[in-house]
Amino acid sequence: MTDGQAAEPPEVLSGVRVLDCSIAMAGPFAAQRLGDLGADVIKVEPPTGEWQRHAAAGGANGNRINVSFLSLNRNKRSIAVDLKSDEGKRILYDLVATSDVFLQNYRPGVAARLGVDYDTLRAINPSLVYVSISGYGEDGPYRNRPGQDLLLQAMSGAMLSAGSHGAPPQPAGQYLVDAVTASTAFEGVLAALFHRERTGQGQLVTVNMLDAITTLQMQELSVYTVGGVEQRRGAQPHAHVYIRAPYGAFATTDGFVALAMPELSTLGRVIGEDTFLDMDTETDSWRYRDEIYERTAARLATESTAHWLEALGEAGIWAGPVYDYEALVNDPQIEHNGTFIEYDHPTEGRIKTPGFPYRLSETPARIDRGAPVTGEHTREILAELGVESEAVDALVQSGVVVAESSETPVRSEVPVTESA
Repeated sequence: MTDGQAAEPPEVLSGVRVLDCSIAMAGPFAAQRLGDLGADVIKVEPPTGEWQRHAAAGGANGNRINVSFLSLNRNKRSIAVDLKSDEGKRILYDLVATSDVFLQNYRPGVAARLGVDYDTLRAINPSLVYVSISGYGEDGPYRNRPGQDLLLQAMSGAMLSAGSHGAPPQPAGQYLVDAVTASTAFEGVLAALFHRERTGQGQLVTVNMLDAITTLQMQELSVYTVGGVEQRRGAQPHAHVYIRAPYGAFATTDGFVALAMPELSTLGRVIGEDTFLDMDTETDSWRYRDEIYERTAARLATESTAHWLEALGEAGIWAGPVYDYEALVNDPQIEHNGTFIEYDHPTEGRIKTPGFPYRLSETPARIDRGAPVTGEHTREILAELGVESEAVDALVQSGVVVAESSETPVRSEVPVTESA
């Protein structure tokens, strides 16, 4: 820090070391959130690199790092080591002894075969918070099923809570189960670390994708299990089976408008649908859901999106635009919030990605480094364990580790401490 330059605020998880042995999205995304808050996240990869490095979503391959991996692995260091070798396993055990969190999403049974299961690592470090993410649970009849996002969406029941009766189920337009599972694991880590602060005790945290997507539907499933209301889709493509009509995206002359749960008589006056004027919102919006949808759709199709947004807004009706990604990225509120972060990556150039979903006034999240190339920090991490340079060279020669040259850390140029 130079004279006159203000010190950067501390990071809330500074001093916490996380070993990220996970692949794909759920685990890496959870670990990235920890890194955004200042944890030293060490991504432990096989010599060939983590699976996501070789699976580019949308075909966005990048220069040396595809966008899928880039988006889920910022604020991490990479060590590439063969855990199937005795030397590689010893390196991991040494890292475990100096770490606070271990995160993995191996298929059930793989961690034990590799010698990195909870009981083994707890014996090395009793204060370790060990996080295990699975598709369906650590045991049970589905333990060996593939934990893939779309398959879990389909099993969760959520696909039949939108759309029309007889139409195909409606998957989400996001990797919804992966993202929810990542957030659930992130919460579990923070809770376990808080417990450790109080007691000094580490513990096992288990998260599975099936429970994550099921508990996300707390309100919907309670309406079914407690209220006894059947999950029934109507003839029209209603957006949610448990919310009264009209509710969904409706075509206009030049686009779409989203409309949510209006008072029927008010809506009738605004759109010129006289049959709504004498309806009871609380009862008729359920009883005549399909008819209400049809008549609303017919009226909204006669004017532009801008016309309806103004008219509906003036009447106090909940309505809004339907964006594509271009419109979202350029929205003035998104710009005001600083939702997207821009920085320069050593191999991928100028990067613009979503930033952080939270604002901490005293310990803000930030980007200190972009996603690493495979084994970029192997030498650095091994040096921290006291391994001499010559010994590292020997490990590289034997194929136990992969070591790339270090890159310059990056710094976000977008202020991330401003509140919305």
